Amino acid sequence: MTKNFVLWGSAGQAKVLADVVALSGGRVIALFDNRDVQSALAGVPVFVGESGFRRWAEKISALDQPISGAVAIGGDRGQDRIVIHQLFREYGLTIPVLSHPSAVISPSASIGTGSHILAQANVAADAQLGEGCIINHHASVDHECRLGNGVHLAPGATLCGCVIIEDNVFVGAGATVLPRLHIGKGSTIGAGAVVTRNVPSGITVVGNPAKPINEFRKA
Repeated sequence: MTKNFVLWGSAGQAKVLADVVALSGGRVIALFDNRDVQSALAGVPVFVGESGFRRWAEKISALDQPISGAVAIGGDRGQDRIVIHQLFREYGLTIPVLSHPSAVISPSASIGTGSHILAQANVAADAQLGEGCIINHHASVDHECRLGNGVHLAPGATLCGCVIIEDNVFVGAGATVLPRLHIGKGSTIGAGAVVTRNVPSGITVVGNPAKPINEFRKA
């Protein structure tokens, strides 16, 4: 693995990824953020926005050293992660999969470019993850699940076997999706929800059993 990393995002997720990078023997040399914020990592400079990244990249390109990039942006911003990956590629940065040493990943699982499998997460047999997915602490992806690009499972979320999740879905902390269900593109599963039926694209479901949030507001 490349030893020098840059992270896009200067908040808590950057601290989490910096730990994973360090455990693999790497180091973070720069942070980027769309906001003018303080560095999440002591001694690591922050550059603001795409223009800041391009200025940094043009200077660093003269150095004879490989550099990897990772996106430290979680939540429902899966499409943002994919767009930033494209920017990294434009400047020749590699975009590796990052996995914590305590994560359990089946040899038969397929993990997409730039995905992150964090501490004590589990990705089971024949699971398929797209690009830029986040499987957060203690989250579980059971056998034969298929995740699109930009999916984020928050801490403690569980996908039972053979679940299909389309692009840019966010599954909240402690939520459970029962087997063989289909979650549509851009949907959000609320924290602690228990999903017992398919979820259409672009809606938020909450509760046990999970229902569209507008149904709870009308109650």
